[in-house]
Amino acid sequence: MRKVLLYSGLLVVGLIISQFMGNAPAAVTGTITFLTMLALSFIMIHVGYEFEIDKSRPRQYVWDYVVAGTAAAFPWIMVAMYFVYVMAPRELWGHGDLWRESLLEARFASPTSAGVLFSMLAAAGLAATWVFKKARILAIFDDLDTILLMIPLKIMMVGFKWQLMLIVLFIAVLLVLAWRYLHVVRLPVTWPYVLAYALGITVVSEIIYFASMQIDAEVPIHLEVLLPAFVLGSMLARPAGADPHANDALEGTAHGPVAANEQRVSTIVSVCFMVLVGLSMPPIGGTAEPLQANVPTEVAPTVAGEQPTEAPVTAAPAKKKALSYEGVPTEVMAEKDRFPGWGVIAGHVLMITFLSNLGKMFPVFCYRREATIRERLAVSVAMFPRGEVGAGVLVVSLSYGLGGPALTVAVLSLALNLVCTGIFIIIVKKLLAGDEPRPALA
Repeated sequence: MRKVLLYSGLLVVGLIISQFMGNAPAAVTGTITFLTMLALSFIMIHVGYEFEIDKSRPRQYVWDYVVAGTAAAFPWIMVAMYFVYVMAPRELWGHGDLWRESLLEARFASPTSAGVLFSMLAAAGLAATWVFKKARILAIFDDLDTILLMIPLKIMMVGFKWQLMLIVLFIAVLLVLAWRYLHVVRLPVTWPYVLAYALGITVVSEIIYFASMQIDAEVPIHLEVLLPAFVLGSMLARPAGADPHANDALEGTAHGPVAANEQRVSTIVSVCFMVLVGLSMPPIGGTAEPLQANVPTEVAPTVAGEQPTEAPVTAAPAKKKALSYEGVPTEVMAEKDRFPGWGVIAGHVLMITFLSNLGKMFPVFCYRREATIRERLAVSVAMFPRGEVGAGVLVVSLSYGLGGPALTVAVLSLALNLVCTGIFIIIVKKLLAGDEPRPALA
């Protein structure tokens, strides 16, 4: 478990450093984001390279998507209701803007971090188990579900936009390609080429994003690299006689080809990814601006005998608010945005974290014919880790000018889940202790 503990420590180190980067130049934060996406692309290409699917059993994958979607919906709904009925004033419970804000902010609790999960399970020597193979499918599907559901959530915030439909079409094309050309595209699969593929995917994604910003800065086209990287990996043909799973049962192995130099590079990329995920976390404090704040004033200096005059304080322009809370009294908004103190925040964080992980336990009630209760429980716990996709949801929330105690709690809950990732993987391994690893059907 040394590699699992190392990865957990690196996540924490990155998270701590991220809290001192609040005023970092845009070039620094942009570079961190780019490198995080590059490392995630590299990892997901290798995950796709190892992916296998039985095309004679399409109904099984429909059921897997239902399970993944449900395991993503329960945490989302429970956290959103907590934000509304526990953290917001009673006067706002029926206000549409509060529900829109809470549904968007709570979506961070839905997606399992595929990159973190796969790296951790492989490092723990669980890559040959039914749990790993099932968790791999569910994690990819619940990330896909999150990406798709973000589209109607964005429509709720900014209205119908053609860019969002373009993203849906792009996802549909990728899924068709993955199904039609599974492991048939003959391209080199050694690490320099995989790194080049990952770089190409990341660069194209960023170019599309920045180009779409020039068209409509309110709704840019942001193509997450996770899905295209995974699809490319699943399309890559394996060299004759190659077994991508030869070292799966060995603790500490990484994704990708089994050659020693390939494993070494994959491990280095995973190490960098853990640090970068931590660095990508939004700052814990200072995320909010009151939704109806006026420009503050200060008394200007005067000379003897003159009346003081008021002059506006010079401040950076606030982000445009997507929600106006029209008709809500100022005192109610002030109560909503009032910081309750760190003790109360800590209690909310523990409750939100509990609810978000409780919602991930849905797979315990599924797959009864193909897995034991311990395996089904292990799959559920394996789905706990959150990371880059959940952080992306919070960044979207910030871009719409949302904030307040609820967003602070969301960021801290995401951070707590990151810190506990190593513990989750240890629990999974303990649950499977003594069981003979057996391959899954898919």
